[in-house]
Parts: sequence; structure tokens; C-alpha cells
Amino acid sequence: MMERNEGLQAPKEGCAIVVKDGQLIVPDDPIIPFIEGDGTGRDIWRASVRVFDAAVKKAYGGKRRIVWLEVYAGEKAFNALKTWLPEETIAAFRTYVVGIKGPLTTPVGGGIRSLNVALRQLLDLYVCLRPIGYIRGVPSPVKRPELVDMVIFRENTEDIYAGIEWEAGSPEVSKVIHFLQDRMGVKKIRFPESSAIGIKPVSREGSERLIEAAIQYALRHKRKSVTMVHKGNIMKFTEGAFRDWGYALAASKYRHETVSLRESWILDNKEKRPTLTAWENALAIEPGYKDMTPDRQSRVCEEVEAALALWPTHGDGQWRSKLMIKDSIADITLQQTMTRADEFDVIATLNLNGDYLSDALAAQIGGIGIAPGGNINYRTGHAIFEATHGTAPKYADLDKVNPGSVILSGEMMLRHLGWNEAADLVVRGLEETIARRQVTYDFARLLRAEGATDVKELKCSEFATAVIEQMSQAS
Repeated sequence: MMERNEGLQAPKEGCAIVVKDGQLIVPDDPIIPFIEGDGTGRDIWRASVRVFDAAVKKAYGGKRRIVWLEVYAGEKAFNALKTWLPEETIAAFRTYVVGIKGPLTTPVGGGIRSLNVALRQLLDLYVCLRPIGYIRGVPSPVKRPELVDMVIFRENTEDIYAGIEWEAGSPEVSKVIHFLQDRMGVKKIRFPESSAIGIKPVSREGSERLIEAAIQYALRHKRKSVTMVHKGNIMKFTEGAFRDWGYALAASKYRHETVSLRESWILDNKEKRPTLTAWENALAIEPGYKDMTPDRQSRVCEEVEAALALWPTHGDGQWRSKLMIKDSIADITLQQTMTRADEFDVIATLNLNGDYLSDALAAQIGGIGIAPGGNINYRTGHAIFEATHGTAPKYADLDKVNPGSVILSGEMMLRHLGWNEAADLVVRGLEETIARRQVTYDFARLLRAEGATDVKELKCSEFATAVIEQMSQAS
């Protein structure tokens, strides 16, 4: 039985990752805390850690290795220590900077509603990074899954996930409703006597650091665009502000590297018709310009003049090589990422939108069983990589489920460490295994439904073995 440690006990082997001037200093034997997870997490972790260790060993010939440090959360912690999230676990992730976890059970009843959300907020892991890309051979419900190649930057600490809400009928919600009605003059609570109330904080600081991380990622990886996804047409002062702060940030800090979509229209119009006046350009980008109020017309003309002032650095086609900054309403985004997926690249969005969008996109490339995720503070280097799916308790300990989500989350972790050679081996092993139709039951069922007759259904552990075998054949 586990015993509660008095404080965090350092492993006898390995060295801690340190952060210097915002950069990770990774030793050859880093200590990596891990949470195996609840339910199917046990099977998945046993399979995935074998893949990670094999990739590191092959990539570096034994000169590097990971020293794994198990820490506890979820059912395993509660059963032994009567707490869902021990302080020692938080301390381990703070001390050793980078970690990984399997799926965790959400406690029922009062207290922490989500251990995943708690970890993100306690460690200020403000980016939920969700790369969504198709792997050849994975069954998909859409016709062109190969067009899906997106990276989602989901704000991880604000929005409704801040957990600020009051239950309907409670004394606390009554106080909030009376304050809103009596002090703030709110008239739009339709059924105040039976309403629950939640608060949606969206800050400039939180928005800017998330959007800046997305822009920096896009520039570093030579991506073509960053799309800010929001519902600002309805929530003008929260999600609308998120969009506005994003455009302002790109224009002030990344002016020479970026161009907004509307700026590109203005510059393109001028390139095609050099004698075009600012007024004519305004008409071209705003078909309803003549019906606007004078104030609105003036703002559009100012926008045109500001874009044309970029001519020395962005004109004559120079804007085409810049990172495009644009925005999209959340509901239409969910449609267009399916109908025109290749128009989206890096996406920056708020917490709830990102939750919906990342799972919807994952469905197009095989489901959340193979969708990786990472929770990252890009300013401190702290990160926890994780399975994006649930615990699926009915399959627990059956050695059956797909370990792809944790395997690919580990691949993200290896890249975060700068161990790209090992990460490449993980990707190669996974891709080759799936291409040979050696898959777990979830993919096997779908492939057979599509008419495939050469499918080899593997257990969770067998799938890991197949991935390792394909890595061993890499040159």
C-alpha cells in the first residue's frame, strides 16, 4: 500500500530539468513525473512507456534515458491517501518541470470538479496544445481526412472553466442575482428564482499570452496562418475582446512578420489597381460601405490608410510571405473545419470553444483515442502532456484499448524536451504499424466496416510491441 510522503522525495537516479532564461536545460537523464491514470489508463501507460523508452534508447544509443517518477492522482491516490490530488503530486510537477499523465476520473460530488482542470490552474498551464493531423490508414468518417492538419491553442485557465458558478436555489446565487438586478441594473435574467449563475472571466493578459504562443509557434514552424476562433458577435466584451486583443498584439509585436486578412485585401486591391483611391478601396472591402454611418465609414477609411502605410514592408506582394492573422466565428468554424479543412492551420481560441473544436476535429482523424494533448506554460517551460480521452472503466485491465493518445502525447513531450530524434521514431513506428493495418479493436472494427479484410487486431500491449518493432527497422 502507498504511504504518504512527508514532502517530495527525490529519486536516487536522474537529474531535474531546469529553466534558464526561459529555456529548458534538459539533462541526459531527466526525471519525468507520470500519473498512470484511472481505468484504462493502467493498460495504456504500461504500453506507452515501453514505446517511449525504446525510442529514446534507439535514438541515442543508450546515452540518454528518462528516469520515471510515479506520482498519484485520481482513484489510486484517493483509495490510498483519501485525497484526489496530493500536494506531493503538484510539487513533483513544479520541481521537475515536465510530466505526463493518463486519463483521470472526475470526482463525483463536491470538491474539485475536474482533476485535469485543477492541475492546469494550479500550475498555470495556460495553453492546451492540441495538434490534429491525419495518419495514413486510420479510418475516418469524412471523405478527405488528409486535409486536416491543424494545431489548436486552447486557453486553459479562464472562460467558464474558471469554475465560478453558483447552484440554482442556493443562498449564494440569490445574492449574486440580487446584486446583478439591484446594483447593476440587469434585466435579462429570465427566470431569476430558478437560475444558476456562472461567470466567464476573459482577461487581456490571459488572451495575449495564449495568442502570442500561437503566433510564435506558427512563425517557428513556418505555418501559414493563425485563426482566432470566438463568439464575439454575441459576447462582445469577452470573446469579442479576445479577437480584438489578438489583432492588436499581432500588429504591435509582430508587425513585420504578420498581415491581417483584411490588410491583405487592401494591399491586394492596390496591387491590382495602383490608382485606386482609399475611398474606392474601402468600397471594395466593405460592400455595404455606402449605407454605413459616417462614423463607421471614417473608421473603414482609417483602416485602409493604415494598411496602405505598410506598403514598404508588405506591398508589392510581400504580404504573401507573411503569417496571416484572421478570425472566425465559433459556430461557422465547426462547419468549415469539416467542409474546407485546408483553410485552417494554427487556431487560437478560448477554453470552451477549444474543448468543442478539438474533439470535433479529432473525430475527423480517427477519434480522441489517437488525439494527443499538452498543457504548457510557455513562459516557465512547465508542461504536462496527457491523454485527451476518458477512463473508459468498462475496458479497464482488459489490455484492449488504443494507447495512441498517450503515445502521441509522449511524442509531444519528447519534442518539448528537444529530443526530436526520439519523437520522430515514435511517429514513424505508429504510422508504419497502422499502415500495415495492425490496430487495436476500435480501428479494426471501423476498417472491417469499410470492407478491409487484411486487418490484424491487436491488444493494447501488442500494439505497443508492433510500434517498437517498426521503430527498430528505422535506419
